[in-house]
Amino acid sequence: MTGLPYLDAATVERLVPMGRAVRVLEDALRAGLDPEDTPQRPVVTVPAGQLLLMPAATARYVGVKAVSIAPANPERGLPRIQGTYLLLDGATLAPLAALDGIALTSLRTPAVSALAVRHLARPEGGRLLVFGSGPQAWGHVLALREVRPVTGVTVVGRDPARAAALAERCRAAGLPARAHGQEESAAVAAAVAEADLIACCTTAREPLFPGKLARDGVTVVAVGSHEPDARELDDDLVARATVVVEARSAALEEAGDVIVPIRHGTITSGHLAGDLAELVAGAVPVGAGPRVFKSTGMAWEDLVVAAAAYEAWAGGETGEGA
Repeated sequence: MTGLPYLDAATVERLVPMGRAVRVLEDALRAGLDPEDTPQRPVVTVPAGQLLLMPAATARYVGVKAVSIAPANPERGLPRIQGTYLLLDGATLAPLAALDGIALTSLRTPAVSALAVRHLARPEGGRLLVFGSGPQAWGHVLALREVRPVTGVTVVGRDPARAAALAERCRAAGLPARAHGQEESAAVAAAVAEADLIACCTTAREPLFPGKLARDGVTVVAVGSHEPDARELDDDLVARATVVVEARSAALEEAGDVIVPIRHGTITSGHLAGDLAELVAGAVPVGAGPRVFKSTGMAWEDLVVAAAAYEAWAGGETGEGA
C-alpha cells in the first residue's frame, strides 16, 4: 500500500454504523478513558471565521481534527463547517490514515448524545422534539432511536421548508413526524411541554424555548454551541435540571449553557451533577426534575470513533476501545 489512506464520508458511515459508534464510546469510558484528561482545543480566529484544532491521545492512537468554521459559506453554497482528521500510531506517531472530519463529527456528536440518553433518560422514550433541521438534527433522530423507543418526531426550525423536509425524511424512515417554524410560538410551546426527549442542534446564541415549559422527567441534549456566550437553554431549565456534561473542564470553558447561568448567579459550578464517564459508571444521582446533557464536542470522541473506523477498514478489529 502506498500513500496515506483516506476514508471518505461514505466509508466512515459504512465502517461505523451509529449503534457501533455508541458502543465504542461507552467501551472506551468503561476501560478507563477520562474525558477530563483531554487537552483543551485551541480556537484560532482567522479572517473568514475560526479554525479549531482538536488533539487527543491514547496508548494505541494519537489523532487531531482540524475544523474550519466559515459563517459566510452558506451564502456561497459551501458548507459552514469543514474538516479533516489525521490518525497516528500511538507508539511511533507514524500517520495511519486521514478521515473526513465532518463525517466523523456528524457521527460522533449524536452518538455521544445517545450514550448520555441511554444512561440519563427514562426508559420509555416516546416523543422526540428536535430543534434544527441540518445534519446534526437528522443524526440525533437516528442516534436517539438507537437507545430509546421513539414513537414520533417534531421538528422545529428557522426555515419552515427545511424543517418540513426533515420531517418527511423521518416519515420515510418509519417515524410519524410533523414540522413547525420557530416563530410558531404556541405550537413550539406545546411540543416542548409534551416531549419526552428534546435535542437542540442549532446555531442559536439565545435560548430556544422557555425552560419552564419543560416538564419534570424530560431529557434535553444541547449540542449546538461551543462558545461561552452562546447557549440554547435558559437559566430556568438548567437550574431545575440534573446537568451532566462531557467533562467539567471543557464545559466551564466553552459551554455557554452552563457558563451564562453561573455568571448570572443562578447556579454554581457545583450544580454540575457529573461528567460522561461518571454517568456511564452509574455515579450520577438523577433528580426528579428535567435531565440535561450539555455537549461541546471533545477530541477524545473523534479519536475513539476514528480508531474504530480505521480498524474496521484495515480488517484488524480487536474489539478493544481506542
